Amino acid sequence: MNKGNRKFLLIVLVPVFAQVFVFMLLPILGTGAISFMEYNPLQTVNRFVALENYRALLHDDMFFTALKNTLVFTLITVFFNIIIALSTATLISQLKSNKTRSFFRMIVFLPCMAPIVASSVVWARSIYQTKGGLLNAILAQFGVDAISWIGDARYLMLSVIIFTIWADIGYNIILFSAGIDGIPQDLFQAAELDGAGRWRMFRLVTLPLLGRTMTFVSLMTLISHFQMFAQFNVLALKDGPQSSGLVLTSLIYKTAFVYKEMGYAAAISMVLFLIILLVTIVQQRLGKVDWEY
Repeated sequence: MNKGNRKFLLIVLVPVFAQVFVFMLLPILGTGAISFMEYNPLQTVNRFVALENYRALLHDDMFFTALKNTLVFTLITVFFNIIIALSTATLISQLKSNKTRSFFRMIVFLPCMAPIVASSVVWARSIYQTKGGLLNAILAQFGVDAISWIGDARYLMLSVIIFTIWADIGYNIILFSAGIDGIPQDLFQAAELDGAGRWRMFRLVTLPLLGRTMTFVSLMTLISHFQMFAQFNVLALKDGPQSSGLVLTSLIYKTAFVYKEMGYAAAISMVLFLIILLVTIVQQRLGKVDWEY
């Protein structure tokens, strides 16, 4: 590598590494340090407590409730998100006209363009309303009594999951569509000549060749959903009845900025970080693909 290329690489990479260090690595290290302290910004002296914050987590019922809700929300939402996104992308890819495919991709991506807080408010006030809400109006046509979708502990998490899938699924549909469009058409034509139907082509051609796309989509969706906060803050007011809408991000926010126990909030943040890191490593190992086309 000559000096000119080396200089160009330094010019390009140094700002990137500086950004990663300042906005990613440094906050993680700072949070890790604060988690070992009894840190409160209103105190002049913040005492070092070693592992005391982590020990307190083991006896905190609210933490385990938030952890359970986070895992339930993330696993269910990611599973159905990927299934619906892949199915929709496959159906769109089978349309013959490029304009028609582009139109439907635009339609499914529209919810992703709206701020999630604004979308949450619209759903809370027009779709999930107990009286006059769209969902209950539809159920009334079938003789079903009105349901308190965001006021009943039995339905709150389901309501948040449905909203999240609607609001977020467009990204994955676009990614899967791009992956399907990248598969050589010769493979589909060869499968068709062998007498394969659409289901067999999807199972034996499309799905295996979407391995890398599937790994990327699954990983990014998992990371994103573990950190979701806005819709819980809007739809699950005060963490919902019986803390049914309390997740780790909400607990971190409340602990840090309401109770001002930032050391304890940092410890919860580090647990969430370790969960995401572990899931990332496992997902990368399970989704490893060694082929090219």
